[in-house]
Amino acid sequence: MAAPYDREDGLAPAPPQHAPDAYDPNYVPDSVKTFVVHLYRHIRDKNVYEIHQMYEGGFQRLSDRLFRDAPWPSAEAVAPYCDGDHVFLLLYRELWYRHAHARLSPLTAAHRAESWTNYCDLFSVVLHGVVNMQLPNQWLWDMVDEFVYQFQSFCQYRAKLKNKTEDELQQLKQFDKAWNVYGVLNYLQALVEKSMITQILEREKEGLEQFTATDGYDYEGGSNVLKVLGYYSMIGLLRIHCLLGDYHTGLKCLAPIDLNQQGVYTIVIGSHISTIYHYGFANLMMRRYVDATREFNKILLYILKYKQYHQKSPQYDQILKKNEQMYALLAICLSLCPQNKLIDENVSSQLKEKYNDKMTKMQRYDDEAYAAYDELFSYACPKFITPSPPVLDQPLTNYNQDAYRLQLKLFLYEVKQQQLLSGIRSYLKLYSTITIGKLAQYMEVDEATLKSILMTYKHKMHAVDSDGKIVSSADFDFYIVEDIIHVVESKPTKSHGDYFLRQILKFEEMMGELEKVQLD
Repeated sequence: MAAPYDREDGLAPAPPQHAPDAYDPNYVPDSVKTFVVHLYRHIRDKNVYEIHQMYEGGFQRLSDRLFRDAPWPSAEAVAPYCDGDHVFLLLYRELWYRHAHARLSPLTAAHRAESWTNYCDLFSVVLHGVVNMQLPNQWLWDMVDEFVYQFQSFCQYRAKLKNKTEDELQQLKQFDKAWNVYGVLNYLQALVEKSMITQILEREKEGLEQFTATDGYDYEGGSNVLKVLGYYSMIGLLRIHCLLGDYHTGLKCLAPIDLNQQGVYTIVIGSHISTIYHYGFANLMMRRYVDATREFNKILLYILKYKQYHQKSPQYDQILKKNEQMYALLAICLSLCPQNKLIDENVSSQLKEKYNDKMTKMQRYDDEAYAAYDELFSYACPKFITPSPPVLDQPLTNYNQDAYRLQLKLFLYEVKQQQLLSGIRSYLKLYSTITIGKLAQYMEVDEATLKSILMTYKHKMHAVDSDGKIVSSADFDFYIVEDIIHVVESKPTKSHGDYFLRQILKFEEMMGELEKVQLD
């Protein structure tokens, strides 16, 4: 079950804290007893369909009806209704703490640390024990997604020191090992390695394994938990590295997943959107504008077509929020590197409706352009974190915005370097050849400065792709011979494969028609 609002961006405030005397952790309503008994039985029976119905529907309905602003009963209280099963109670606690993070405020450092301990215990069982169960992909994705979210939330919480009470500061000292960045990364990396998901995906490409074809499930009586957690952990690693500003490592972690093919990551809408959002953002920050534009276009078109089917989903607000953020990132990509031929007409229409004015401003070289880039980046970027624990000395200050300010500064520095490039682009697109002297005159700079600007354009419009090759992001190229600039328009690559497939289908239709002809 995903949270009922976008936790990362604070789309809706959490309800007020329940009254201390109104909650009895040992009281278990009859409906909760029934829920626990049936969920435990379905997990034991590996009935994935029923587990999914109870997880997505039953847990959400009970939370809304009985626990809108209070925690669920404690794991100890529900233990008699699941035979005290250790693994089931770890899963129950995972739901308990996720519900607490979504619904309760304020959440103490103790609660956050307890949730960390529960994740450590749960992942340790998956990594080192025998897990004989199948869980829905939605739950396994939410598990990884929540794990990363709570890490991010804890980093933000402990970085806001200014108004912390003495008791809160003591709790931070007491739980200083909780949500350690190395521990978080190690668990996700261990899930990737132990599951051997990289090798499984490689074998699948060779036709030796079925993973995507079965949506990650094991129909021969085994377990899908380790493999699917390992798969989703690659996406979790991408997200964490984006939060840390290490985009190269993040993309490297995601490399085993082929985004050009339907995969397990596309089955769950939250996973699909999170993957493309962080993949696109990382590519934007590495100046791989074409890759970012192409993937943003595909996911935005997908959301445009299918979002109405998710209106009743608890993830719907999250979908809408990420949709708006990705339009903002797409506007940035196209302003820095026009690639309109990659954009679907419907996406282009939506983009103009939302950000046409800002994109017009971003084409200029003045302070308004700079402000527009600042505004869109600030709205659409992830909530960057500082992973190191705070120094609890006086005077106490907030430093939760430091990582964001650093990434914004780096981004705007890149924008400033490129401000003259849009002018170069507009002039060069008018000519097939032009002398350096004439272009320098138009640009109102001397020839030496112009040559420097031209080399800057060459540099900024090229990036190193995932294979280590230098590729151009520009919609045209140029070269200089004897002080004459020769402009070469880039032509879209023809998809010969699609052409042949169409002809083969036509040929098969013709053969089918011929077979129907009765010969005399």
